[in-house]
Amino acid sequence: MRELKDKVVVITGGASGIGRALADRFAAEGSKIVLADVEPKPLEEAAAALRAGGTTVLAVPTDVSKPEQVQALCDRTVAEFGRVDVVCNNAGVAVSGHAWEHTLADWEWVLGVNLWGVIHGVRTFVPVMLRQGGEGHIVNTGSVAGLTSSPAMSIYNVTKHAVVTLSETLHKDLGLLGAPINVSVLCPGFVRTRILDADRNRPAHLRDTVVPQHDPQLEEMVRASIAAGLPPAEAAAQVVDAVKTERFYVLTHPELSPHVRERMEDILEGRNPSPALILT
Repeated sequence: MRELKDKVVVITGGASGIGRALADRFAAEGSKIVLADVEPKPLEEAAAALRAGGTTVLAVPTDVSKPEQVQALCDRTVAEFGRVDVVCNNAGVAVSGHAWEHTLADWEWVLGVNLWGVIHGVRTFVPVMLRQGGEGHIVNTGSVAGLTSSPAMSIYNVTKHAVVTLSETLHKDLGLLGAPINVSVLCPGFVRTRILDADRNRPAHLRDTVVPQHDPQLEEMVRASIAAGLPPAEAAAQVVDAVKTERFYVLTHPELSPHVRERMEDILEGRNPSPALILT
């Protein structure tokens, strides 16, 4: 999809972080933007800023863990613009801790957003894109955590591995049909976002009744790495380039590729998982 002018681009998690940067980058290409986010006020602020720059924007408050809200997002997009050209299933949250320490609420919340949000996006938008005809593109936000297995990140790792394989399978399924719809999976390392503060949007019914015990040294290290991470605009630029060039894997941190290779070699050589600490 080399020409993005006037294309309709849907972005979940679009009010902040990578999603907000994607909105700016696609807007710079002349696209029409549909912003979805669970935070109404930041969503409206982001939409207003884009409109002030001359971009056509539709803002739709959306909890991607709820299929009916993703369906409503799709319906409003088609009602407003008549079609959907690019869908960025980008919304994400995170918790950290040892695998056996997480509550069911932790699992339900993170899987609901990171994995079910992408599943709902695929199930809802792809049939519409197939029916309308013409080229299209699905971008699913994974992580290098979907290509490696860092300690103390079990739930996040599970969701991101699932997003990667879902994206790979979707790419192959669409290829079998000969459909002109391409797929990319974004697998960044540290990006300068507020993901560690995602708990601000955690639904009340999925909040833990017991305050979890965090390793303060670990949390400080992760926050420092995020603060020094890749600017969201650079990740967004790589995504737009991938859409234009029909590139599937978007690996924003090539310096992490040796860790991905190490995991693959562990599998192929039948070795136990390497103990290297990789926080993403």
